[in-house]
Amino acid sequence: MPKKLNINLANAVRFLSIDAVQKANSGHPGMPMGMADVATVLFHKFLKFNPEDPKWFNRDRFVLSAGHGSMLLYSLLYLLGYKSVSIDDIKNFRQLDSICAGHPEYEEGSGIETTTGPLGQGISNAVGFAIAEEICRSNFGKDICNHKTYVVAGDGCLMEGISHEALSLAGHLKLKNLILLFDNNSISIDGNTNLAVSDDIKLRFQSYNWDVIEINGHNYSGIERALLKAQKAKKPTMISCKTIIGFGSPNKAKSASVHGSPLGEDEVKLVRKKLKWTYSAFEIPDKILKEWRSAGLRGEKDYLSWKAKFNKLDKGKKTGLERIMSGHLPVETEKMIKDFRGEIFKNQKTMATRKSSELCINNFTRFIPELIGGSADLTGSNNTKGSNQKVIHSKNFNGSYLHYGVREHAMCGVMNGLALHGNIIPYGGTFLVFSDYCKPSIRLAALMKLRVIYIFTHDSIGLGEDGPTHQPIEHLFSLRSIPNLNVFRPSDTLETLECWELALKSKHTPSVIALSRQDLPFVRQELTDDNLSKNGAYILSTTDPNSKVRIVATGSEVQIALDVQKKLNEIKVSSTVVSMPCMELFEQQETTYKNKILPDDAFIITIEAGVTKGWEKIIKGNGMSFGIDEFGKSAPYKNIYEHFSLTSGYITDVVKKYLR
Repeated sequence: MPKKLNINLANAVRFLSIDAVQKANSGHPGMPMGMADVATVLFHKFLKFNPEDPKWFNRDRFVLSAGHGSMLLYSLLYLLGYKSVSIDDIKNFRQLDSICAGHPEYEEGSGIETTTGPLGQGISNAVGFAIAEEICRSNFGKDICNHKTYVVAGDGCLMEGISHEALSLAGHLKLKNLILLFDNNSISIDGNTNLAVSDDIKLRFQSYNWDVIEINGHNYSGIERALLKAQKAKKPTMISCKTIIGFGSPNKAKSASVHGSPLGEDEVKLVRKKLKWTYSAFEIPDKILKEWRSAGLRGEKDYLSWKAKFNKLDKGKKTGLERIMSGHLPVETEKMIKDFRGEIFKNQKTMATRKSSELCINNFTRFIPELIGGSADLTGSNNTKGSNQKVIHSKNFNGSYLHYGVREHAMCGVMNGLALHGNIIPYGGTFLVFSDYCKPSIRLAALMKLRVIYIFTHDSIGLGEDGPTHQPIEHLFSLRSIPNLNVFRPSDTLETLECWELALKSKHTPSVIALSRQDLPFVRQELTDDNLSKNGAYILSTTDPNSKVRIVATGSEVQIALDVQKKLNEIKVSSTVVSMPCMELFEQQETTYKNKILPDDAFIITIEAGVTKGWEKIIKGNGMSFGIDEFGKSAPYKNIYEHFSLTSGYITDVVKKYLR
């Protein structure tokens, strides 16, 4: 007979959660109280992990998509013996600098696998984890990579549209290593979910090609049977756990009032009485704590077995996986980039930078096996698939390209999961205007300091006839406003390579590479081994090194800047053209470098086919910005540039009048 678990194991989770929320006078106690039984069975009998080595590569991943119930996770980590969370940390729940933040915040090696809170994000991350595991297993074998991803999601997670996108993709790929535990308590902040939802959740998941198991979330034998069945599934499994939010609270259980507010001192006393918990706040009896810590040691046998198998790996595979896990690029990267840079400079072709990016992808995917790409149904437009890349599908994960379908939101959430898993550098493509669909996931990637690369093509009015719905105007400024995100906009093929290089080497910063649809001329005038884009901006051309007129441009507008320089030179006005492929990197440079590129006494002109907002810090009160502060038009792109006066002739005339 399997060992029967003591109900007080779950109560330990409940009361740590209750007491932490009560002390902070802020938080969400209801969800941890309701899901404590499911979590207790999962961690005591199924989840594969090692608190002594939280970064163990073959651990099961546990994702709390319902991140408002964060005390469930913190309680588990403390009880299981993770060094990352102490009882003092729990007492400081939601306080400044406590690891026990209001919503889980990713910290490598802490047991907190991802940052959640925006509902549904954790589901998409979990799908990314599951895909990464399948890819790794196909490359390195099931002895090295063979684990599950468990994700706890609530009613709110399933209401968010991202859940539909991510769950549909998971079912399509038949991710049998993915198990979703649905906290089916029928309560959201406003009240009962029937206020806004009448979905048949079971049919919904079955339509996604998931297995569905329905259980009582407080019946231990039922929970265990469901988890056992899920271990042998041939496709993803959703276990609908019918739970009571605020379980054990005499007056607040099953109500919205327990969702996002402390119980109150009087109700806490009543819960203690009802559940026969005779211990004071934050006190866990030795017997219960010992049993939890014992569960923390349960995976030691699997851990030691895995280490032995890893050490017996073929030397090449072992070295390769160690390199990938470390986040380092292959040793040949520098030489490959140098050779490719020389080839690009020799050919100097006029082409759209989306095509330039495709050349880079062709090059990098040949020797960086962990580089996994994809597109939201725009592969041919984004140019994101290299000629040597094989497509990943449900019957074969031994590839490096994913067709995400028209699922931009989920694609970016999945890419976060791919990056978090530890064996993949993900990149994915869509049009820049659709970055609006991606922004919540991009923001979380920046917050988590992940190496994720976004290929956003059709980066301006230069896309032409598709019109204002597809022409990004405010998007570059919007993305540049996100902390810890590098937004690159290269002007030609050589700059595109440099931006790709910087994105690949940015271990702790996600990158946007915004690319043109229209062909652009080759503008770099000399070949160097140095990556000139690494400082964010550099002098591309000058008619006089001491010139006070500085013309700053990005992407397709660099050619306009060069034409303006030529026209100014004809009237004896010297100028310097500055290409600024990355404003964020430029802002990080030393003052001496920034003053060299943009002297304090210079008259600064900026040119970019987007809103002028954000360029104030570049012109520093002495200059003018040329851009577009309204929506675009549907017409051939040259006509649109004329319409919005983004031409070298118009800009030169304005500058001439000003200088006079």
